[in-house]
Formats: sequence, structure tokens, C-alpha cells
Amino acid sequence: MGVKLTELLVKHEIKIEDLSFKIIAIDASLFLYQFLTTIRQYDGTPFTDSQGRITSHLIGLFNRTVNLLRKSIKPVFVFDGKPPELKHLTQKQRAIAKEKAFELYSKAVEKGFIEEAKKYASRIPKLTPEMIEESKKLISALGIPYVEAPSEGEAQASFMVKKGDCFAVASQDEDSLMFGASRLVRNLSITGRRKVQNKKAYVKITPEIINLDENLNYLGVDIDQLIVMGILIGTDYNPGGVSGVGPKKALDLVRKYGKNFEALFSSVDWNFDFSWKDVFSTIKNIPVTSDYELSWKQVNPSIVKEVLLEHDFSEERVDNLLKPLIERHSQKDLKSFFK
Repeated sequence: MGVKLTELLVKHEIKIEDLSFKIIAIDASLFLYQFLTTIRQYDGTPFTDSQGRITSHLIGLFNRTVNLLRKSIKPVFVFDGKPPELKHLTQKQRAIAKEKAFELYSKAVEKGFIEEAKKYASRIPKLTPEMIEESKKLISALGIPYVEAPSEGEAQASFMVKKGDCFAVASQDEDSLMFGASRLVRNLSITGRRKVQNKKAYVKITPEIINLDENLNYLGVDIDQLIVMGILIGTDYNPGGVSGVGPKKALDLVRKYGKNFEALFSSVDWNFDFSWKDVFSTIKNIPVTSDYELSWKQVNPSIVKEVLLEHDFSEERVDNLLKPLIERHSQKDLKSFFK
């Protein structure tokens, strides 16, 4: 949903090593879109193989996942299922935005404006069913479990953390907190830097952890009030939120009205064709499942190469990245990783 509560929250910097041997639930779609958006050629177009098939998602997924495994982090990827009914508005808006971006990209290319073309190119990536399936195949070949969510992947990941099967959700957004995840890890990257979108620049980043209970106490709200704050600011189910309401004002309104949400929403300009209660119910009662198994297995190099070499990856580079993972299997102190 991309709810922006960051400025209000208490965050703690951590080292990537602090997550060693901990199970981290990852919203797969979010990660893959991130790779499609940021891993691009000089002109802003995604990397492709000799047949013109996009490979940016596989480049990012393979490199990031191998690095996490080498740090003894135990990732589990969670894939989206059927989106909630209220999300159709967001999907429609995103489709329109992509079409507009493609038009602007094409005009920029035609005029030879490379920098402008790069800016618009990053706004038009599309995650296809084929990309998702080959990503699942690569994840499994790396010995990592993945879970099929009945609805939103981030909601399922949050449920797994809340249930105690995972340590934290990895995401850049605070959506998982509204879904009840007890911990959120941001900036889950080994490189220590992140590319600034649409710019030839990188910013230094440090992994950080956000604890739900600590922040509820700090803000003086409960989980329902946090959800209401998110609705006021804007979610995927009511894009843009309430006009003129940002994080600080949302907190002020919740503190003023307490649990009297009817009075709160009567005091603001709710400009949607559906009730705030519909959004609240969608978030609060989103479908999740306990039907999953979390177990980590040894890497299957032949299947990894089957996926990647088909897309013209360097076999030597793949072997070099896999070698440390294969060697670790014989180390007694790492046997606890594979269970």
C-alpha cells in the first residue's frame, strides 16, 4: 500500500549481521518490481537477453538472495494472490500512469533526450506471469521456500511474523505494521547504498528495524487507530487518502477523536465512492493462510543454471556466486540453517 508513516516512527539502526539465522518474510512482488525499476541500462531500458526477454528481475533476485544467504539470513518469499476488490481503483490508476509514462518515454527517445527517457522508463515496468514463475523456480532452486498468499503478499508475510514463524517482514513501506507484523525491517541490502530513482546517484542506507508494540506505545494508539491513520494518509484501497491530511495531522485526529471513528471521518472530506469502513475492513480482515511449510534446502546448482543460462547469464559468474553456498553445506556450525 505504500503508507508513509516513517517520519512518525521510532526506528533502530542494525547491522545486516544482526539478522543472521533469522527468518525474514519478503513481499516477492515488491522486491521484483524494485529490481525491474532500478536495474537498468544506460538509456533506462531493462536488461534483456539475446531474445529480448527482460532479465532485470532475475539479476536482482539472484544477486540479492545469494548475498542474504551468505550472511546466513533465512529469507522466505511471499507471492500475491487475488487482490481485494477495493484495489482495482489503484490498479487502474497505475495502468493509466504506465501508459502515460510510455508515451512520454517514446517521445523522449524520438527526440534523443536520453536522461528524460530514463526517467520515464523506470515508471513502465510490468511484472508478467512468466517472470513470476521463473522467479519461483529460481527461488526454489536456491533452496528457499516461498508461500502463495490468498490475497496480499505483505498481509500474509505480516501474519507469518505475527504468528511467530518469521522474525520480521522486509519492506520499505509501513503497510505490514497495519497488518499486525510485530517487526518491520527496512533497507534489507548488503551493499549499503541504494540508487536514487531517476538520478545518477546513490544514497547511503543502513538496515533498520521498527517494532510495532514500541511504536504503538510511543504514538499512544492501538492497532485500529494505526489503521485509521493509514486510511487518512492513503492506502492502495483509497489512493491519496483525505485531502490535506499527512502523518502528523492523522495522528492529531486520532488522538482527538480516540476510538470514535465515525466522528473522526465525519470531520474530514471523505471523497470516495465507498465508506472508510470498507477500507478498514479490507485491511483488518484480509485473507491469510496457515497452510505453508518453511524449510530451507541445499542449493540445486543445475536448476539455478537452467533458469539463468537460458537468459544468457555467465556460467562462470553463476558458479562463482554459488560456490560459497555449496561449500557451507559441509560446515557443522551451519547445519541449523537447513531446517
